[in-house]
Amino acid sequence: MSAGFDNLTPDCILDAVETAMDRPLTGLTAPLPSYINRVYELESAAGERLIAKFYRPGRWARSALQDEHDFVADCAADEIPVVAPLEIAGGGTIGEYDGILFSVFPKRSGREMQLHTDEGWRRLGSLVGRIHLAGSRREAGHRLRMHPETTTVPEINQLLDGGFLSPHQADRFKDVTSRIVDIALREFEGIELQRIHGDCHRANILERPGEGLMVIDFDDMVMGPPVQDIWLLLPDHADHVRHEINLILEGYEQFMEFDDRTLRLVEILRAMRIIYFLSWCSTQVDDYRFRTNFPDWGNDMFWQREISDIEHQYHVILNDKRLNLKGLS
Repeated sequence: MSAGFDNLTPDCILDAVETAMDRPLTGLTAPLPSYINRVYELESAAGERLIAKFYRPGRWARSALQDEHDFVADCAADEIPVVAPLEIAGGGTIGEYDGILFSVFPKRSGREMQLHTDEGWRRLGSLVGRIHLAGSRREAGHRLRMHPETTTVPEINQLLDGGFLSPHQADRFKDVTSRIVDIALREFEGIELQRIHGDCHRANILERPGEGLMVIDFDDMVMGPPVQDIWLLLPDHADHVRHEINLILEGYEQFMEFDDRTLRLVEILRAMRIIYFLSWCSTQVDDYRFRTNFPDWGNDMFWQREISDIEHQYHVILNDKRLNLKGLS
């Protein structure tokens, strides 16, 4: 990580955004919660509230960020309620300050969607279906492909090669994750990947009174299986929420056909997300904010809990009746 990223001062932020937007700002630079990027609320001299996102160096290339912005723009063109980045002086939506890429967004607030009715679940499914319809129209060639071979295997290797686990813990971790990957590779055969949100949990879907639902934070968009954006919305394991799944898909299929067979990937994708999060955390361990918020990350008790959780998820996968896993244990 660049020293400049750790030392972004209010003056740096204001200078970068004022130049990019070609408009004066007030002195407001309120930091917002983000463990990956540096995000600040700003205010123009005219009173417009803005959100400036400075991207962590080394995480996304400019081309990958452009893929994200193109996806959001495609959603906006389909009148899907998203927060699109603003154009900066000179054109485009990506600025650069001292080697750090950044973008500026209009501030849009709302409250997390509350789901109390069947119609609410259908409405949620309709929104995801519209996003996937927009996502299906072109590819994101510079984004990750969510597949066990291209994401999960490298993440496992990063954790093992980085020396984050003791030898005993590493053996347990390697054993259970290898078993999960073997199943995942087989079950992903023939699965079509397309542009999806990638992190479509309910905290990223806001209710705006008088306007409806709004989708935020496309930072983790990938080329992945559409079911990824379905299972993240569920309140429990797939076998326990079939009613909610059916309602989501009723709304979804008003706009986009869904391959029911991919529901077999839900618990595999849950395991892949656990591994992804561990890998992501391992890249943040030298960050002051991360160490402050996760002081116990990486100690023996931490890995004991995490490996036990992965082993439990492996057994959930083994018990998934949608999978033909006879002979595995």
